[in-house]
Amino acid sequence: MSPQRILRHAAAVLSLAVVASTIGPAPAHAATPVPVAAAAAPSDVSITPVVTGLEIPWDVTWVGDLMLFDERAGRVWSMRPGATPQRVDLPLPPLWNSSEAGLLGIVADPDAASGYFYTCQSVATAAGKASGVEVWKWQLTSDTTAVKVRTLVRNIPIGKGRHNGCRLVFRSARMLYVGTGDAAGGRNPQRISSLGGKVLRVRSDGSIPASNPFFSRGGRSRYVWNYGHRNVQGLALQPGTTRLWSVEHGTSRDDEINTVAKRANYGWAPTPGYNEARPMTDRTRFPKAVAARWRSGKPTVATSGAGFLSGPQWGDWDGALAVAMLKGEGILLFGVDDAQRLTLLGEVATSYGRIRTVAQGPDGALYFTTSNGSGDGIYRLTRT
Repeated sequence: MSPQRILRHAAAVLSLAVVASTIGPAPAHAATPVPVAAAAAPSDVSITPVVTGLEIPWDVTWVGDLMLFDERAGRVWSMRPGATPQRVDLPLPPLWNSSEAGLLGIVADPDAASGYFYTCQSVATAAGKASGVEVWKWQLTSDTTAVKVRTLVRNIPIGKGRHNGCRLVFRSARMLYVGTGDAAGGRNPQRISSLGGKVLRVRSDGSIPASNPFFSRGGRSRYVWNYGHRNVQGLALQPGTTRLWSVEHGTSRDDEINTVAKRANYGWAPTPGYNEARPMTDRTRFPKAVAARWRSGKPTVATSGAGFLSGPQWGDWDGALAVAMLKGEGILLFGVDDAQRLTLLGEVATSYGRIRTVAQGPDGALYFTTSNGSGDGIYRLTRT
């Protein structure tokens, strides 16, 4: 790690300690721990390129051993182990590819034999204007062809392309969770009737569970699992549990890592207007808002994707939460204890620029995508 990166990261850690000491005590179930030290780059990590020459690859998933990945501009690729990438032909809608909008999250169905996968994209009208963010279900008919099955969710606000989310994760065989952004609309996060600034829950067949907390209100509220978010860009299922974790961007301070709870309010409400000086978790206005498990303090590192490391190949990192950083340019590793407290273990992949996504592959390695705008790639990280 360069001296500049060490100083910057140490400053972020110190800032977090100051913030944690001034907000007052949080309830025991929602503590905000302070990292024990500035992260160090371990020497026993091996990183190899998998695919290069990409332009903002947003997400990666696997249907069995077939890797699927997408680029924000609207391209989907497949790749078998040891083979070269192949473009997947599929009837995507017109995309609004601007700012943080475009072809975003992608996730495979837990039943690999089905060939199903799901994408989240910012859709444009036929006239090329922003329309909305939608979640679609697809089925592979070959390694290079997919057909649309149905639209699962529509009418997620898009704004002008800022804060579009959009991450997808399965918590069980049929329950799909969707992290969304507030589309830079001040009222969206706290309005249950808006799908912006939320975590949503829908079945893989497109039906909406009646056990969703606001189902009885009807309309778009039926999809909402929790609310009060700014821009959820990471969702990860903790191995061996049903516990979901979310990661979202802060403003000029306080990127957050949260646990995903039913009906919970996470306290983002930048009203009146769109006032980004408001706290990410405003517990003055919302005393019951869920406090973050970890906050970056100031400056932010622009946390993005998240995934867990699982298996003996990781040694004492087994069970760690990996969190990608865009502005911070690396991957943070956090230990997670039984009380859901986080401890910063270290920082890896610090020389690849902006990192968008992290995901453990079927081979047990950690894969990550870069998001530098050109010359991007997908890389494979293992511990030697």
